[in-house]
Amino acid sequence: MVAETPKVNPPSEEAVPQVLFVCVHNAGRSQMAAAFLEHLGAGRVRVRSAGSAPADQVNPAVVAAMSEIGIDIAANTPRVLSEEAVRASDVVITMGCGDACPFFPGRRYLGWELPDPAGRGVEAVRPIRDRIRRHVEDLLGELLPG
Repeated sequence: MVAETPKVNPPSEEAVPQVLFVCVHNAGRSQMAAAFLEHLGAGRVRVRSAGSAPADQVNPAVVAAMSEIGIDIAANTPRVLSEEAVRASDVVITMGCGDACPFFPGRRYLGWELPDPAGRGVEAVRPIRDRIRRHVEDLLGELLPG
C-alpha cells in the first residue's frame, strides 16, 4: 500500500521542478517513473533516475511493458545514485532503496511502495507500470497545477 503522500510545494513560474526517482537497480520502477514524468511533463520538469546498486541494463520486461503504451526506454541505461543528483533535485522519490538513499535538508522526499518488477514477466509488470503512471500523474498535478 502506498503511504499517504505529502503535498509538494509547486515551484514559482520561472522555476523548473527537478525530480529524482531512485530504486535499487535503476532497471525497473525508477526507469518507468522517469519515463512517465518525461512523457507527461513534456519538458516542464527536469527528470533524473538512479539506483543505489545499478544493474547492467534495464529490465527487458519493463522495456516491453513501456513499449506497449508507446514509450520507448530501450536505450536507457541504469545510473548510479550520486549525491550531486540528490542535491540538484527538489523532489526525491524512493522506491525501495532503503538506507542507501542520501538525505539532504531542503529536499522533499516521498516513498512509493511498489512491487519490484525484477524477475517478472510483462504480465506482472503491467499493473506495476499502471500504478506508477497514476502516481506520476498525481505528482505532476502537484508540481504543475493548472
